[in-house]
Amino acid sequence: MKTLIEERFGTNPNDFKSYTTEVIRKEFLVEGLMQPDTVKWVYSHNDRLMVGGIMPVEEQLSLQTLDLLRAQYFLERRELGIINTGGSGVVYADGLAWNLESKDALYIGKGVREVMFESMDPQNPARFYVNSATAHTTYPTKRIKLSEAIHVQTGSLESSNARVINKLIVNQLLETCQLQMGLTELQPGSVWNTMPAHTHSRRMEAYYYFNVPDDQMICHFMGQPQETRHIWMKSEDAVISPAWSIHSAAGTSNYVFIWGMAGENLDYGDMDNVNPQELK
Repeated sequence: MKTLIEERFGTNPNDFKSYTTEVIRKEFLVEGLMQPDTVKWVYSHNDRLMVGGIMPVEEQLSLQTLDLLRAQYFLERRELGIINTGGSGVVYADGLAWNLESKDALYIGKGVREVMFESMDPQNPARFYVNSATAHTTYPTKRIKLSEAIHVQTGSLESSNARVINKLIVNQLLETCQLQMGLTELQPGSVWNTMPAHTHSRRMEAYYYFNVPDDQMICHFMGQPQETRHIWMKSEDAVISPAWSIHSAAGTSNYVFIWGMAGENLDYGDMDNVNPQELK
């Protein structure tokens, strides 16, 4: 197995205004997260959120500590959120097995020493999208099946944003230190997510797009509301969104994305909406 790690630093929004497309992609876009028999991480200094992809095919993969963490084991001072976006898989947390079907989630709290990932079928491997945030206390490991999520239907076909928000790792369902995660599914004929656009100064966010057809793309919008930029993205790409940035997108087809948040506020509704007519 391989473990890859990349470090990304925080950005001042005034500096961001001068970034070229190349610099924006280098600083915020995370490409190619899912690689066979590889654990890939990006460590962001925005609330120290880690964004990763774990794809076991022929091997069982382990969550190994990193020199960047200066920890005896990965979850010594961290918590972990996992959402499976592929075939059936198993996650072992200190020897206890948790089966995850597509779009099921698992929360693993601080203090778990050994975490292993396995696919049930190498021909249809699991694709574990993972977020990790720093943790101050220990909460129990808990699986949240897609059927157990909080489902919120919102948007409309008339505004091209009919979608279902599936809240999976959220404080209404389980206790976490700061990590919150969920999965949003765009309905056929809809392409816009997260409208009205918004910011939330008390936490940052990362988006992970998948189930995007090979010949289609996502245009992700970011930046301060009156100074927006965009990034074109493919399926299984992620993007880091600082607290000062909007995070919205439109696709050339419908798609699915995972949102993950870290920061000081666990209230999902804590956001500052921006009227679409105010965006520039």
